[in-house]
Amino acid sequence: MKLQVLMFYQDDPKKCTAAKMVKFGLAQNIKKIGTKGLVLDPFSEKTLLPKDKFLINSVVGIDCSWNLAGQAFSKKFNGVKRKLPPLLAGNPVNYSKLNKLTTVEALSASLMILGYEEQGLELLDKFKWGHTFYELNQNLFEEYSKLENEGQIDLILKDYGLV
Repeated sequence: MKLQVLMFYQDDPKKCTAAKMVKFGLAQNIKKIGTKGLVLDPFSEKTLLPKDKFLINSVVGIDCSWNLAGQAFSKKFNGVKRKLPPLLAGNPVNYSKLNKLTTVEALSASLMILGYEEQGLELLDKFKWGHTFYELNQNLFEEYSKLENEGQIDLILKDYGLV
């Protein structure tokens, strides 16, 4: 799956996971989002489901500061907008916080849910804490990759004590 990032350059460049993905050729830095791009938007009303892979040709991460996320995501973007189902952050800044993911965590998670697990793991391999994100969410990835509708998410979260 083609990975793209739209960067706002709001965070410490040394900690920017999107910049590191671009540097290693794992994602492309873009200025515009195509209509077939899956835009990972934490404010979207719809949650990413495995069947969404048939609507898209790329996954787009919006790289911005969590402090400015509301402002960044209020902009009009093309593409298919989806939020990720609840996941625990593995990064050192927001460790184990629900849904406070870095760009690489969000892109990796979307790949896992869409059935591209090997590519998702490849992204995480570039970060010392990448395996932590995977280990925290491995069972959830397995469950989410089988979702048929959004209503099933609450049942999964109850099973894992996350609601």
